[in-house]
Amino acid sequence: MSEKSFLVVGLGNIGAEYSATRHNIGFMILEVWAQTSNIVFQTQRYGDVATIREKGREFHLLKPSTYMNLSGNAVRYWTNKLGIPIENLMVVCDDINLPFGTLRLRKSGSDGGHNGLRNIQELVGTKDFARLRCGVGHDFEQGEQVDFVLGKFSPEQTAEIPALADKAITGIKTWAMADIDKAMNLVNAKTK
Repeated sequence: MSEKSFLVVGLGNIGAEYSATRHNIGFMILEVWAQTSNIVFQTQRYGDVATIREKGREFHLLKPSTYMNLSGNAVRYWTNKLGIPIENLMVVCDDINLPFGTLRLRKSGSDGGHNGLRNIQELVGTKDFARLRCGVGHDFEQGEQVDFVLGKFSPEQTAEIPALADKAITGIKTWAMADIDKAMNLVNAKTK
């Protein structure tokens, strides 16, 4: 096949009670991408999967059904099934250490205290995969982190999610079609 294949994993938790929560921003970004591409996710082993073909690239979008802290099972399964090398893996997740609306793309790195990233790193055996962290803010008191990340976005923040998703998707496409450095310059730039 002439297309280059990429696995883009949006982290989140399955179930209506988690829909539109801060912890599910990874799911939300992939859902916007699928919707704007007129494709539908199909429920398969370890998650919902959709494939988008664009400019000689094949993007496999994955929303794991394993719950956030066990996402590594789904990532390991789908990288193996699709024959995706680790350098073609991108994980999209929330980050409470970044202000809402801030995106940070990195080539590799630590889990930064994110249990989903930690589990993926453990099960794929490396930290050397791209990750796109989406800032959800940190407006909570000590001990209230779980309630915060499992809480819903404000109406004002919800209205900004399509533009945030568009910037994230553009960054992911740039990573796949050009290179990670160009994508980082684009995504990590200050917008306000």
